[in-house]
This record gives sequence, structure tokens and C-alpha cells, in this order.
Amino acid sequence: MHYGELFPKLVSLLRPGGGAAVITNGTPLRLQDSTWSRALHGLLEKWLGKKLTRTCGTDEASQRRYRDTPTAAGFDVTETRIEYTDELDLQQLTGCLYSAPPVHQLPRPDQRPLFAEQVRRALEPHVRLTEHVRVTMLLGRAGQEPPGP
Repeated sequence: MHYGELFPKLVSLLRPGGGAAVITNGTPLRLQDSTWSRALHGLLEKWLGKKLTRTCGTDEASQRRYRDTPTAAGFDVTETRIEYTDELDLQQLTGCLYSAPPVHQLPRPDQRPLFAEQVRRALEPHVRLTEHVRVTMLLGRAGQEPPGP
């Protein structure tokens, strides 16, 4: 998302009091603070043949940019967070891995059984796959209409 261009244009399209939201749905599975997540991170780097450094907008610097850009465009921004933990099984986790990256990074259909098996082997020693999720919602409200006469 080119948020630096989006919010200044968006504010003129909204009626007064209208709004927009930026929702960040938790830290990527490979960046969770757990041993299973570190094992997953290593497997993904090996599979893709490169270092993975992107945080998918969940890092503090990205969150600050997401707050500052609509504010500079004239939105009144408030932040709401919801946090929870959840248990994942291997099938859910593998499904999440297929839904997150760009299509060019996905295993080809004929490679998916091998990929799923490698995920299973990498995470097999970890009895519980507990995910900590922090959903951050930045809610921007456009300026209000001036009061009537």
C-alpha cells in the first residue's frame, strides 16, 4: 500500500466524519517469540534461499508510519489493540504459510507435499504451537462538518 499517497487523496473523498482503518493482523508466524517459530523461520529461509527480514508492517517503525501518515493528511487517528493466544495445528500453520507470501514465493503445487513434510519435520519436536496475536487497528476519522448556524 502506498499510504503516503493514499491518505492525502482519501481525505478529500470522504464525507466529514467518515474514516479509514489500517489493520495489522499480528506478527508473522515466523517471527513469533518461540522455539517453533525460530525453527520455522530457518526452514523458510532455507526453502527460499534467502534471508527473511520483512516484518509485514508489525514492527514499531512501520506502526509509527501508519499512524503519522493519516495524521499528517488530516485524519484524527486512534489506536485499538486486541491480543490473544491461540493453538495451531500443523495443517492450520501450513495453510497460513500458503496464504501469507506473494504468489511467486509459494511452493509450486507439485512441491507442496514436500514443503508440508519439511514443515512437519521442522516443527515435530515442538509439542505446542502457541501463537500470540496482536491485532492493531488504526482508525482515522476525517474532519467533522462545521457546526450549523
